[in-house]
Amino acid sequence: MAIIAPFRGLTYNLDSRKDFARLVTPPYDVISEEDQRHYYRQSPYNIIRLILGRKKTGDSDWDNQYTRAADYFSRWRSAGILTRADQPCIYFTSLTYVPGDGNAQRTRWGFIALVRIEDQDSRVILPHERTFSTHKDDRLKLMRACNAQFSQIFALYEDLDHTVLNLFREAAGRTPHIAFQFRDGTKHQMWILADRALFRAVANAMREKPIIIADGHHRYETARNFRDLMRARYGLRPKNRSYEFVMTYLSNMHDEGLSILPSHRLIRMGWPFHPERFLEEAARWFDIEEIPFTSSSLSRNCIDLKTRLEGAGRLNTAIGFYCHKANQWALFSLRPNSWEQSGSDLHPAVRRLDVVVLSRFILQKCLGFSRQEMDNEEIFHYESSIEKAIQHVQSGKYEMTFLLNPTRIEQVVEIARNRLIMPRKSTYFYPKVLTGLVLNKIDPHETIQAF
Repeated sequence: MAIIAPFRGLTYNLDSRKDFARLVTPPYDVISEEDQRHYYRQSPYNIIRLILGRKKTGDSDWDNQYTRAADYFSRWRSAGILTRADQPCIYFTSLTYVPGDGNAQRTRWGFIALVRIEDQDSRVILPHERTFSTHKDDRLKLMRACNAQFSQIFALYEDLDHTVLNLFREAAGRTPHIAFQFRDGTKHQMWILADRALFRAVANAMREKPIIIADGHHRYETARNFRDLMRARYGLRPKNRSYEFVMTYLSNMHDEGLSILPSHRLIRMGWPFHPERFLEEAARWFDIEEIPFTSSSLSRNCIDLKTRLEGAGRLNTAIGFYCHKANQWALFSLRPNSWEQSGSDLHPAVRRLDVVVLSRFILQKCLGFSRQEMDNEEIFHYESSIEKAIQHVQSGKYEMTFLLNPTRIEQVVEIARNRLIMPRKSTYFYPKVLTGLVLNKIDPHETIQAF
């Protein structure tokens, strides 16, 4: 049973701060060092100072990026830069964007509320991707220093009739409380709703729906670890203390605005690479078609590549390959009996994932990468754009790229419901939910009213 609750969110002062595009950022884990510098320059109150503060030479246990975030957070609240709602609210949002896949502009709807944290064996909140302790340790240090959740979990629920969305549309007025265009061209609106009848109706509609984590697995597990620390500190309490909940952005998996982009793999090799030998080895498992570039225009070649990859992937696992100094690319199609020959006992739902085929047959069997090496971000980079992936390889920054079709939403649901886990970076839900629209202050003595 999913427990959804309103909360007294912190927002930038709506009366004095109108420059929202200069205050918010994407989630911390997609922000590069260059982006971090940009957001620092945007405004002295940009949320970057809280979620991804600069490290300094001489940082210590009492003066570091986490303690400085806590200091900023305290001073911004004292100065009225951030203000807390007088009563519990749910935050209804729209996000309008161009998906970048040749399709027209679309809008994704969602709402931000608290969701009660579930234990790991629960069937209520379902993960689908693997997490890493380094990221969780980092986020836990920040949460402990600030006693707050700055970024939402991005989660999905199933609602074929759009009942929940219709409830929000009926309750929201025409004029949003916040509206702005972000630097990437995405357009954002948010309505702050304090209607108890709405809360009750939404809670009832969501009660029997399992929730699938789309993005923010590390943040969810960090919130659960923080909850366990608070339970140890304050003893056994009723399950309505503020630390029992996590701030979550929820969107209908059947929303027409939901997009999943591919996560192409770029590889920086640490040893000599021989393309001919690699293709010969890969031919044990794949039918391989080598396709010359047909145009001097990279964009046109990439459009052709994407079309061919999509077509080949409708009935089979298909993977594109391009390496440095090549004037052609290769299309790999998995042979029907490859899994049987490999002797793998993986669940059928996992076998159908292109990222798993890439990992097992190409990266491990053909290129010899260990699982530990595949988690090394110095070796592997992820890119959602085919054209950018090809450009990075042509420049020599990476030795090669493997190009994938996006994971389908039905595959995400199948993996989660079977309590299976995908490799990291198997999905790229686009666009990301911005950080800074609303924050959640955690007072361990505060209780949350669920409906």
